[in-house]
Amino acid sequence: MRCRAGIVGAAGRLAAAAALASACLGATAATANAADDYPSKPVRVVVAFSAGGTTDILARLVADHMSKEFGQSFVVENKPGAGGNIGTGYVVNAKPDGYTLIVDSVGPIAINPTLHDLPYDPLTDLVAIAQVADVPNVLVVAPEHLKVKDIHELVKNIKANPGKYNFSSTGVGTSSHLSGYMMGKMQDLKITHIPYKGAEALNDLLAGRVQFMFATIPSVHSLIEAGRLKPLAVSSPHRSRSLPDVPTMDEAGFKGFRAGSWFGLFAPKGTPEAVVKKLHDSVNRIIQIPEVSKQMVQQGADPVPGSSEQFKHFIQEEHDRWKAVLIESGAVKSQQ
Repeated sequence: MRCRAGIVGAAGRLAAAAALASACLGATAATANAADDYPSKPVRVVVAFSAGGTTDILARLVADHMSKEFGQSFVVENKPGAGGNIGTGYVVNAKPDGYTLIVDSVGPIAINPTLHDLPYDPLTDLVAIAQVADVPNVLVVAPEHLKVKDIHELVKNIKANPGKYNFSSTGVGTSSHLSGYMMGKMQDLKITHIPYKGAEALNDLLAGRVQFMFATIPSVHSLIEAGRLKPLAVSSPHRSRSLPDVPTMDEAGFKGFRAGSWFGLFAPKGTPEAVVKKLHDSVNRIIQIPEVSKQMVQQGADPVPGSSEQFKHFIQEEHDRWKAVLIESGAVKSQQ
C-alpha cells in the first residue's frame, strides 16, 4: 500500500508540474501575443514641459514616425509644471501596459530626485526604453552688449573684473545653472548666478542685464544664426554636429567638462518586456532614418542609438554625477 501510495503521489506531483508548466507556457504565449498585437489602440506620449520646447519637439518627431510605423496614433500630451515632476509623476502612476509613455529629460530623471523630495523614484519607478538624443548646452553671449571674440577673452575679462560678471539660468539646479557653476569652479572664476523661470533668462541676456548663459542648442539656434547671440563653446565632450565650428569647453581649457541635456523614452515600471523591446527597437530605427537624423541635428540634437541597458547605466551615472555637483554647489544639503 505504501508503494502504491508513493506511485500515486509521484503521479500527482508530475501532473501538477505538467499543469504548472502548461500555465507558464500559456502566460508566456499570452504575453507574446499581447506584444504582437501592440499597439491595438492609440498611445499617449506625455511631455512634462510646455509645447515648443526641446523635449516637445523631439517627442513629436518620434511620435509622428511611430504612428506611421505602427499604424496607431501616438498622441503627445503636454503636462508641464514643477520642473517636469508633474508629468513624470503622472506616468509613474499610469497603468503599465505600454499605452502611456513619456519622453523625458535629464532634469526630471537624473537631477530632480536629488533636488526635490519626490513621492517616487524615476530611476526605479520608470523603465528606461531608449535614449533619443543628446543635446549639449552652448555658452552664449549677446554681441550687442558684450564684445568678446572667444571664450578665452571672456575668461580673461572675468578674471580682470572679479564679481562683476553675471550668468543667467532657467532655475536653481537646472543643467543651465550647473554648467555655469562648473565653469566658475574649474577655473576659480568669481561669477554670480542669476536664476530665472524659463525664457526670462534668455530675454535678460539679450537685453544685456546678464553677461552670458549656458542654453540648450535648440533654444538658441535661430538666434545664433541671426547673429543676436554668439556661441563660445559647447558643453559636450565632442563638438556638436549642429555647431561644428564651435569648440568644446574641454578644448577651451576646461578639461573634462561635460554637461547638457539628454532625452529618452520611458514607460511605467511593470510594462511588459516584450512591449518595451518593441518600442526600443522602433526608437532606434526612427532616429537613424536619414531625414529624421538630419532634422534632429538641425535642431541642435545628436541622435543616440543604443540598448536599453546602456541607457539605464548612463542614467545612473548621470544621477550620481549631478548629485555630487548639486551638493557641492550648495543647491541641496549633503544629507540629501
